Amino acid sequence: MGSFKRSDRVAEAIKREVSELIARDVKDPRVHFSTITDVELTDDLRFAKIFVSVMGTDQEKGETLEGLTHAMGFLRSELGARIRLRFTPEIRFVLDRSLDNAFHIEELLKGLKTEAEPPKNKRPGRRKAAPKTPPKDAP
Repeated sequence: MGSFKRSDRVAEAIKREVSELIARDVKDPRVHFSTITDVELTDDLRFAKIFVSVMGTDQEKGETLEGLTHAMGFLRSELGARIRLRFTPEIRFVLDRSLDNAFHIEELLKGLKTEAEPPKNKRPGRRKAAPKTPPKDAP
């Protein structure tokens, strides 16, 4: 069995609980299209950085972060009630751009693939035969 730090286990519990709280209990409509992708927790369990992925425009992403920041006190108090810790960690929301980066890389790879494809009417690997020299006419 693998050895996991306590902070890793608590981070997973925070991720699960915050996801559930956002989906069910937060009434702010700005935050409902967000997904918690990861939680980084310090070893002393005092500070949690919660990564949020949001589909939409940059304006919608900003509004979602504002909504989450507005609900931060509620989320922290609910976390304290649901997860029994001596200290409830301070939470900070960070926009997770890994999904945007993945889409960008996928588009680049698609562009490379279309550039690398040979034309449809020619078969790769075959050369045109050299033109035959006409036979010399015998006198």
